[in-house]
Amino acid sequence: MTGRGDPPEGTPEGVPGGGEDEYRSVVFDESFVRAARLQEFSARERMGDHARAVRSRHAWARAGASRQAVVLILLIALAFAAAVYMGVRHPYQAPPPQTVEPLRSSVVPLAPRGEVPGGAPEQLVRTSPAAEFRTGAEGITLPGARRTQSFSESQVMSALTTAKDYVVTSALDPGVVTGGPVRMVRLLLDPAQQNQFDRSFEHPVDDGRHSATGWLTRFNPAEVTLADAPVRVRGTLTVVERSPATLEVTADHIFVYAVQRAHERGPDHASLFTVRRETRFRFDRGDLRDHHLELVQSAVLAGPQSCAANASGYLRPLLAGQSAKGDAPAGTDPYAPGRTPVSLCGALTPGSQPRMGGGS
Repeated sequence: MTGRGDPPEGTPEGVPGGGEDEYRSVVFDESFVRAARLQEFSARERMGDHARAVRSRHAWARAGASRQAVVLILLIALAFAAAVYMGVRHPYQAPPPQTVEPLRSSVVPLAPRGEVPGGAPEQLVRTSPAAEFRTGAEGITLPGARRTQSFSESQVMSALTTAKDYVVTSALDPGVVTGGPVRMVRLLLDPAQQNQFDRSFEHPVDDGRHSATGWLTRFNPAEVTLADAPVRVRGTLTVVERSPATLEVTADHIFVYAVQRAHERGPDHASLFTVRRETRFRFDRGDLRDHHLELVQSAVLAGPQSCAANASGYLRPLLAGQSAKGDAPAGTDPYAPGRTPVSLCGALTPGSQPRMGGGS
């Protein structure tokens, strides 16, 4: 140690400042003390020739805790990087989400042969093929749900339940059927299909993509109203696994509505209007989780209806006493440029109509 200095705690009391005393020769500053730390060699090390009894501690030994912290941080960083790498490179990642297909639909009017029978709704139903149908949502029954290779029983039941909700809302809700708001139907659709749904109601057109009646059943409230009678329904729901990522539900139902002219409340002036709707729904895992569905195909047969009726926006029933004599589908010009709607029409068989004059 070189130079002179004051004791660490200052000059002792009773000793004149700046004077010589017996303690000045043994006062060490803090840096000297840290540098002078000694460590004893082990017994094996002391057995060697010319071994010193003690050794100075290395700087890394004095900073052991700091070194361990640095090593721990490096290990954590390496583990995190490995986890990210395995997540990116994992060979068993879930398949990418399926592309949502646009709806493809067809609406075929069925023209009657002769006048449309009229009468009281109960009498018309009793004398028609709908006499044994159930009423309302009771006619839309769910099959037993069984797990598939890639989907659990609860997922299969979720698909069936969502499909039933769509059928009930789109074909049996009185507000929807009579031309009211369609928001509840829209909310059941996969968000990727909602834009097509909106265009179908803003500008309905018979192009197989944007017919409002391809999505649901509805009548023009200025022309038709529902009679005071429940809708008769019969049909089936079936489910299959199309791929490890997709379930498909097919709904095939017949709906029989008692209808009459708007603002007409006479009990004996109703007629029956039949809609056969076959729909195909698709569900990916996101749809099952969010209670959504994709309506990918819809085929509708509806009558009695004129072949010339434009049914893209509303179904247009022929009512009691009306007929479609001389009716024929509009012509299609194969030479016309651009997309040309194809007019389709069918004949409603007499046996599908109520029997005139039938009783109980």
